[in-house]
Amino acid sequence: MGTREPKDRDLERLIPIATVGGFDDSSSVSSSPFDSPAASHQSSAGKEAFSKVIRSWASKKFMSGCVILLPIAITFYITWWFIHFVDGFFSPVYSHLGINTFGLGFVTSITFIFLVGVFMSSWVGTSVLSLGEWFIKKMPLMSYIYAASKQISAAISPDQTSHAFKEVAIVKHPRIGEYAFGFITSTVILRKSTGTEELCCVYVPTNHLYLGDIFLINSKEIMRPNLSVREGIEIVISGGMSIPKILTISDTQFLMSPRVGKFTIPRV
Repeated sequence: MGTREPKDRDLERLIPIATVGGFDDSSSVSSSPFDSPAASHQSSAGKEAFSKVIRSWASKKFMSGCVILLPIAITFYITWWFIHFVDGFFSPVYSHLGINTFGLGFVTSITFIFLVGVFMSSWVGTSVLSLGEWFIKKMPLMSYIYAASKQISAAISPDQTSHAFKEVAIVKHPRIGEYAFGFITSTVILRKSTGTEELCCVYVPTNHLYLGDIFLINSKEIMRPNLSVREGIEIVISGGMSIPKILTISDTQFLMSPRVGKFTIPRV
């Protein structure tokens, strides 16, 4: 019993000191800043913000890669399809002869197209073409298809002196304050009781290049930019992405352009 009392007294002395100082083992564990609810919430919020930043960065880089690779992939795909398409004209002939070399039909087709262009540029070729057109125009359905396709090809043909598309035009359409690109195809004289008026037939594409609306607009209300017909077609086909940063309108836009033609307005 004598040995127990000094030990009990020592414990009684140690326990108040630990509790008074506030350095109890249980309190030290619970008061750790890393195990408190606020600290754990901040830690999870930081991890979530970091993961959002990483996901945003990865998605942006992925979209950048798609933007870069998509036009390249489309270009190669269309080119590969075009090579197969053109190669298919003469490849059956070579296959029948036992020659299975890829690309030989494509080279033959390109050579054939070139020779046709050379032949049609001569007087004999022009006569043969005129005779063929005469036969096609006699056919009810094929005449309309041929006439429409010929006008489209004539608009971009480098050898035509009088194009189907005369000039690039900018017209006010569909509302005031909005403008649309179009192509002047011809001019007409409108006779009225008050006099005559010169109108331009303007073709405004509404769906790519092959579908559009036709408007008869006074020649004085048409703006003629410093663009060639080929540049105007590129703007329409590209959806406006190839348009120049600055467009200059000619000061003589109210005068009839010599490329369209001059008409003598008759008296009424």
